[in-house]
Amino acid sequence: MKKTTIALLASAALTVSLSARDQIKIVGSSTVYPFASSVAEELGATSKFPTPVVESTGSGGGMKLFCAGNGLNTPDITNASRRMKAKEFKMCEKNGVTDITESVIGYDGIAFAQSKSNMDFDISREHLALAVAKEVPSKDGKKLIANPYKKWSDIDASLPNREIVVYGPPKSSGTRDAFEELVMQKTFKKLPVYTDIYKADKKANKKYKKYSVVRTDGVYVESGENDNLIVQKLDKNKNAFGVFGFSFLVENDDMIKGATINGVKPTPSNISSSKYPVSRSLFFYIKNSHKKDVPAMNKYVNLFMSEKMIGKEGILGEIGLIALPDAARNAIRSSVSKSTKLTLSDLKKH
Repeated sequence: MKKTTIALLASAALTVSLSARDQIKIVGSSTVYPFASSVAEELGATSKFPTPVVESTGSGGGMKLFCAGNGLNTPDITNASRRMKAKEFKMCEKNGVTDITESVIGYDGIAFAQSKSNMDFDISREHLALAVAKEVPSKDGKKLIANPYKKWSDIDASLPNREIVVYGPPKSSGTRDAFEELVMQKTFKKLPVYTDIYKADKKANKKYKKYSVVRTDGVYVESGENDNLIVQKLDKNKNAFGVFGFSFLVENDDMIKGATINGVKPTPSNISSSKYPVSRSLFFYIKNSHKKDVPAMNKYVNLFMSEKMIGKEGILGEIGLIALPDAARNAIRSSVSKSTKLTLSDLKKH
């Protein structure tokens, strides 16, 4: 056979391999990972398609991979434990990823948990923010100083005389983004010492508008995207607390328990009603340009959005997903089934 013929056949084989793919590629949030993996396993067990590959890369890491382009070497779906950011949407657009559908699968609470062997712990959102912030108000409240707090009792005498150690997610994590927004920004936007700095010099002090700078002196310990590792660390260090999604609290309730925040326990009813102060929605994003070449995508998405999975009595509820109200669930399901195209203005509405 001539070399040119062989080369043409090899090129044709490569084109076929790059133009179609049976196995779905999914990346993103470690919090959504258990739910996406359960749906992937169900798809593999109940359809002709192979079980999708699901990787836990963190919400931010997943967005970077998802938005890298439309080639079939890029992910088909990315999971996120917070909504896509405007800058991520623009990154997608820049790389030609312009047809995206957004899905909300349910609610999640961010647990602040400790070893089950400890006494119960109740903390206010403000105390929690002061424990992890890089800069905190001075005693007279007139300026910001480097965080001096080493024990919870340093923050408030009513709190235990116990070392502050917090194992939490890294900057690439959607859980970290949500924690910063729902705990730190919610607290500090009400404290004049932060807002006054921003008002005095908006350009120089932009970070103080939404202050969420986490301390880096060893009190807050970044622990990667694997939340199970944080759970293991809590079992070894009884002083420590961990920050992760509610589903990991449910899965490990024989070892750990959640602290109450503002007197509210992290329970499904409190999270779905937003009584629990650190509650959020969970998402995944679909690259519609891949659907024609990855036929399993529609089957997977439809299965994920089914009552069997995300309904009030759904399978994913057994591992910690908290269902959306009926009307909201039906509206999202309808939007996803129509492959509704996400726009930048959609993201700016929230």
